[in-house]
Amino acid sequence: MATKKTPEKAPAAKAGAKAAPAKGGDLAAQFAKAAEDVKKLEREPDNDTKLRLYSLYKQASEGDVKGARPGMFDFVGGAKYDAWAKLKGMDGDMAKKKYVDLVKQLGG
Repeated sequence: MATKKTPEKAPAAKAGAKAAPAKGGDLAAQFAKAAEDVKKLEREPDNDTKLRLYSLYKQASEGDVKGARPGMFDFVGGAKYDAWAKLKGMDGDMAKKKYVDLVKQLGG
């Protein structure tokens, strides 16, 4: 007859110690909150900051820029494309972290 092994319990955490967040879980929640907070900023960011927010959000949520650059008369579309293209190769988690940090700087 086989005996059942009981799983060992993890050692108790020291008082005041923070548990490590599950990989990506905490960052994903912070990113989602920052995406909501940016809509509630007291002051509207300048255009350069808006482009930075846009490009970091797109890099974090979709990865590297896709498709052709908008035509030369689509100034806003071209600026957005260029800002996002500058982040090519940036890891999604890094983009999320930078986005969250930027929103915090802006008071979000």
